[in-house]
This record gives sequence, C-alpha cells and structure tokens, in this order.
Amino acid sequence: MKKRVLLVDDEPRVRASLKTVLEPTYEIFEAADAAEGLRIFKHETPDLVLLDVILPGADGLSALQTMRTENRAVPVIMLTGTKAVKTAVDAMKLGAADYLSKPFDVEELQIVIERTLGKQELEQEVRQLRAQVVQRYAFHNLIGKSPAMQEIYAKIEQVADSRTTVLVTGESGTGKELVAKAIHYNSSRRDRPFVALNCAALPETLIESELFGHEKGSFTDATARRVGQFELANTGTLFLDEIGDLSPATQAKLLRVLQEREFTRVGGVQSIKVDVRIVAATNKNLDDMVRKNQFREDLYYRINVIALYLPPLRERGEDIALLAKHFLAKRIEEEKRPSQEFTKDALELISHYPWPGNVREMENIIEQAFIWSKGSPVITPEHLPNILRTDTRSSSLRDDTLAGRMSLEKAVMEFEREIILDALKRTTYVQTHAATMLGISRRMLKYRMDTLGISRPDNGGHSDPATPQE
Repeated sequence: MKKRVLLVDDEPRVRASLKTVLEPTYEIFEAADAAEGLRIFKHETPDLVLLDVILPGADGLSALQTMRTENRAVPVIMLTGTKAVKTAVDAMKLGAADYLSKPFDVEELQIVIERTLGKQELEQEVRQLRAQVVQRYAFHNLIGKSPAMQEIYAKIEQVADSRTTVLVTGESGTGKELVAKAIHYNSSRRDRPFVALNCAALPETLIESELFGHEKGSFTDATARRVGQFELANTGTLFLDEIGDLSPATQAKLLRVLQEREFTRVGGVQSIKVDVRIVAATNKNLDDMVRKNQFREDLYYRINVIALYLPPLRERGEDIALLAKHFLAKRIEEEKRPSQEFTKDALELISHYPWPGNVREMENIIEQAFIWSKGSPVITPEHLPNILRTDTRSSSLRDDTLAGRMSLEKAVMEFEREIILDALKRTTYVQTHAATMLGISRRMLKYRMDTLGISRPDNGGHSDPATPQE
C-alpha cells in the first residue's frame, strides 16, 4: 500500500513538478493554501506533509503549528524559496521533521522523504512496543483473583505514581520483578528506563562498579569508563533484586546514594546527581537480619517505606488453575498452536500440588506439558511431570491417615506401591533398571511387587511386568 503525501504549495508549477516526481511511489494529495491543506490533513491523515512556508492567508509556520497540535505523529517537511536561517530554525523549533530550499534537487528530495518516513515508521514501532510493554505489566495483568492478590493490585495502584521507595518481599519465584515492573509501567516514569540488577548474582568485587560505574584505570581490568546501573536508570526506576545479599560495605554506600541522591564512580572524583526511583526485593527476612546485625537498620528503614508481601502460590489456591490456564494460553499464542486445554484430572493434579518453586516453577512445568502434549487437543496427567502425581498422592495419603480414614500401615503400602509403579513406568518395566533406580536388588523389587499386588498392566498382551525383560 502506497504511503500518502500531502503537498501544500500555492504555486501550481511546483505542485505539478513534485507530483510528477513522487506519484510513481506515493499517493499524492494537493492543496494551494493553508486552509485547504489543514482540511485535507484532518480528513485524510497523510503519512507525510510537504509544506511551503509562504502561503496566501495563514503562512506555513502557522499551519505547521496546527498540524503538530492535530497529530504529532505525522512528519512535516518545510519548503521555501528563501534560505533564511531564522525561518529554518523557527520551523524546526515548531516540530518540522526537515527543511528543504527551492529549487529542489530531485534526488535529495526523495532521500529526505524516504529518511523521514523511515524514522516515522521506527517511532511508530517504538510507540507500539512501549504500549505492549505497558499493557503487559499493567497491574491488572498480574494473574490472580485471590484476596491476597487483590490487595497487591490495590497497593500497586496507590504507590505506582510516586517516587516512594518500595520493598517487595516473598519466596523465590513468586513474581517480585513482575510487581516491580507493574509499579514502573503504571507510573509517570513509564517512558523512562527500567533497570534491574540481581545483587546476589555478582561477586563482591564487582557489585560497586556495577551499581555506580567506574573510571578508566580505576582497577586492573578497567580499560574504559563504564556507566553504572544508577546512571542508566536516571529519571526511571532501578530494581534491586535480592538486596539482602549486599555486603555491609556496599549497604553503606547504597544508603548514602539514597540519602544524597548522588554518587561517585569507582576511581572518580566527580559527584553525579541522579533522579532514580528504587524498588527493592528480597526472599530473606530483613527484620531478622537487622536483629543479627547482618543488614543495616538505617538502610532497612530507608528502603522499607512501602512494603509489599507476595504470598507463596500454595497460599493462593484460587489462583493456581487460573495461572496454569494463563501460562498455557501464553505458550499457545507464542507458538501459534491450535487451542488446547487441561483435562479435569490434569487440573486437579495441578491444583493439589504445593508448588514449592511458586509461579516460576509452574510456568516451567506448564511449558514442559505443552511440549509433551504436542498434537493433542488436551493436556492430560500423563503430560505432566511425575513429581506432580507423586507429591499429590503423598499429600492425599497423609491427609487420609491423619483424619483416621486410613491406617498408617495401609498408607505406607499405598505410597510404596505408587513409587514402585512410577519407577517401572519410567524404565518401561525393565525390572533391573527399576531396581537400580530405587536402590534395591531386583529380587527385593520382585518380592515387593508380589506383596503389593503389582501385576501386568492392561497393555493388550504385553509381557507381565513381574517377569524379567532383560
């Protein structure tokens, strides 16, 4: 589809000349004065405007101002017969994309138009990507309908559009970085940088340089100046993950930056002022660390202005099935696969598993199930890792025993039976391999199978699993 170009010039000869040059490539609209040009601009929404400075009635600069007010996304290239520098400067200040003097060099005109449209497409793509990022990290896109998550949404909405420091706590895998991004992308800093740093992932010798940067020659490997995370995050948000892992020395330097809003690069002498909003996170108990003198009390109070606690997934029973369906839908969309859903039994397994690795573990396991179920319209228990079946079964046996519905002896036998069956299935009923996996002799395995009543599965005539298949 051709790009649409609006020509606004009071000279018919100039319009005809431009139209001849551009019409093979672009769809052309013409106007002889500012009023007609603005009318076409409003109703046709061209991709680019070529606008003469000197026009009858309102001049080109006035028309430029109106166009920029109407739609700033449409680039305007100013045309004039004068080479006055002031006119060019005024046009650029008002938002013109470029400036050309008459008579035109045809090749130069085409290059300027192509370059301007290319820049416009790039800017439009950036805007779309930024909008997608904002939507992705909107607080309401954090998945969960449990009361705990509803409270998190409300707090994010309250604190997002401020510069207040936030401390996010919770077990590993609960989604602390997602909350940090939701805070940033729902704030007035959404168009500014979001910089994340995992304090536990860096050795002590590098953390200070990573945070504050360094000057060339400040240490052996410093072959050039390096900008630190605080500078990169200037006017935006810096997310300090696992802040509880910082050493006492680094804690002291971080405290000074938070108090003074300035720092010095390693090996430097110049103070650098920054405007950075801090969101910190940890899976540690900072209260205990303060009591044990492992974390500075003054830094703790500085970062713990607003506290957000993310509960583990096992405490958010209402959210488990919802999250599983979300992660499945996400993978289907990414891979452009046909629609797929969980069977009732699969969802039951997912819902009863305690999820020690929280949301991160769930996303990983749903991805595994998605891969193993390729070609199937449903995800069944067989597509899920064995750990879900074993752990869920052991929890059920424990609950039945403690509730008096089953004797301890019976529960132990059932649990043993589940483990042996799982080992046999994993080794396609090769007893020597299953015995090795279980850490017992094949003779002991055969004895336990007979005792527990493990016999040939209904496999359409396959040999009895109790018979060696070596």
